[in-house]
Amino acid sequence: MGRVIRFSANLGFLWTDRPLAAAVRAAAAAGFDAVECHWPYNEDAGAVTAALAETGLSMLGLNAPRGNVGAGENGIAALVGRETEARAGIDAALDYAEAINAGNIHVLSGFAGGDAAEACFVDNLRYAADTAAARGRTILIEPLNHYDAPGYFLNHTEMARRIIEAVGAPNLKLMFDCYHIQILEGDLTRRIDANLDITGHIQFAGVPSRGRPDIGEVNYPHIFAHLAACGYDEPLGAEYRPEAGDTDASLGWMQAMR
Repeated sequence: MGRVIRFSANLGFLWTDRPLAAAVRAAAAAGFDAVECHWPYNEDAGAVTAALAETGLSMLGLNAPRGNVGAGENGIAALVGRETEARAGIDAALDYAEAINAGNIHVLSGFAGGDAAEACFVDNLRYAADTAAARGRTILIEPLNHYDAPGYFLNHTEMARRIIEAVGAPNLKLMFDCYHIQILEGDLTRRIDANLDITGHIQFAGVPSRGRPDIGEVNYPHIFAHLAACGYDEPLGAEYRPEAGDTDASLGWMQAMR
């Protein structure tokens, strides 16, 4: 009998019409095995913790603050001159992660380019990994595609590997988002094989719409079966936008893909 695939609900996109604690309960009722989120900092950590305890779900991870969202920023860890702010955001993310027992913190590079930006990113990630290690947490970095995030610094798995190797911390890992990597690089099965050794979490969505995973150009049953055959058995993060914002109506894919 084959391994049952486990799924994590990304509550940054799913059940966004309710507070995070209520979204955790909705994910449990829908049959998800874990949850993850984006920026929960305005949510009551005690209420989220209570919902996690009640449902038995674990919170896999969250994102470090983005910077000035009103100005369009999407991370600041590769922005030269913003190191103090970036590290304060990493500290805040670790505090919240510890409060709700989330294992992973995604540190976003932001919009930048060049050698100085890479050196800045490496230095900030070294700080993040060292600080996180003392608190039993893992730091993730994620390449984003050039359509959704034009000008985003981290935009290829080879770059991610180079940065991870430069930092040299065992708790710095790649967040392999199948949606972004399919757009950036394609050849998903081989990209998985090439990067599974540095991968800390895997996410997915339909390509190119970022809708539910049973629509679009990616054969996710094949991808999930390949991951299982490789021995990867962590929950896979469903980070897609449901049509018309109706998460419950979008979940027909889940049972079929287990």
